[in-house]
Amino acid sequence: MNANRLRTALTMLGIVIGITSVVLMMAVGQSARNFIDKELDTLGNNLLIVSPGAKRAQGVRAAAGTAPSLTLEDAKAMNDLPSLNGAAPSLTGFFQISVGNENSSNSVQGITSEMFALRNWKIDQGNYFSDSDIRAAARMAVIGKKIAEQFFYKTNALGQFIRINGIPFQVIGILEGEGRMFDGGDLGELVLIPITAARASLIRSPFPRNVQSVLVQAKDSKSLKDAELDIAELLRDRHRIRTDQVDDFRIDNLAAFAEAGAKISAGLAAMLGAIGAISLIVGGIGIMNIMLVSVTERTREIGIRMAIGAKPHDILWQFLTEAVVICLVGGAFGVLLATGGAALITAQSPLEVLISTKSMIIAFGFASFIGIFFGLYPARRASRLLPVDCLRYE
Repeated sequence: MNANRLRTALTMLGIVIGITSVVLMMAVGQSARNFIDKELDTLGNNLLIVSPGAKRAQGVRAAAGTAPSLTLEDAKAMNDLPSLNGAAPSLTGFFQISVGNENSSNSVQGITSEMFALRNWKIDQGNYFSDSDIRAAARMAVIGKKIAEQFFYKTNALGQFIRINGIPFQVIGILEGEGRMFDGGDLGELVLIPITAARASLIRSPFPRNVQSVLVQAKDSKSLKDAELDIAELLRDRHRIRTDQVDDFRIDNLAAFAEAGAKISAGLAAMLGAIGAISLIVGGIGIMNIMLVSVTERTREIGIRMAIGAKPHDILWQFLTEAVVICLVGGAFGVLLATGGAALITAQSPLEVLISTKSMIIAFGFASFIGIFFGLYPARRASRLLPVDCLRYE
């Protein structure tokens, strides 16, 4: 192996590529599943989103969400349904946020106090706003960590004022955590205010009691279907929708989106892992070819060893060991490349890709198997050569 370094390196290359692919794709698949689980935890569990339906004008159906059909009273009525843990309405808009000379354009959500529990949002500093604050349309805000760092760098944001479209709101709390949420927003960039203050001061509408969506939480995953049916029955009754009329609302199951994302990530990881496995097989075939050439080139060496007392199993183990060493060294280089690739993916994407000890063990197990499987035939062929034939071989 040392005398034929280039040939040995080229033989290893297929194993290196295969092991890199298998280890990295296993890590990406696991990281994608971990990412989805983390975002679901931030989003909350067993959630449904109820949003307005589409407005119709002269037989033409507009985009979903254009019908002003959901109200604060609808959300309150949903809270009384036995299949739900709670319901929280919301209003969202983009506004200019400023503190002194610093300003930016951010999404501002008007919510009720139930939203914190349903979305599993926790407070790092300060407090939530209460039901009495919502009834009073108090101008107060709970902000994310990134907003706090941007506008109140190295100072305490609690008790300070931010201006939303020039209107002052007092900061009473800072959310814990940051990062992309499953619904597309960034937890660290949230600006949350009472829904009544949002309607009174920022989001003007000819329908003052209407909301853009209602987030509801079922008792558990088994009661999601019952919750959908209960919500639909309640809203059809409240909105006086006849049996021959279509709903003026829509209900989306967020768990279905998460399950679809998990299936896609698992399928992608399996597909890329299969490509890596094919690379391993190709690398194994390369090892077999090179070992067969090596047996032919070293026929006289085999004959001399047998003539001075080497047994067939000694020759077998010699060539088999060479094949396994090539695979294990290639596997080690493959794991190193996979670790570098994982660090690069982590730096360039929201996924935190980590190479686990389990992945490394599986990689070296694969490498050993490939070495034994594809090195066995050349090794057996070498061990069955007759010494007399080997010694007269030119």
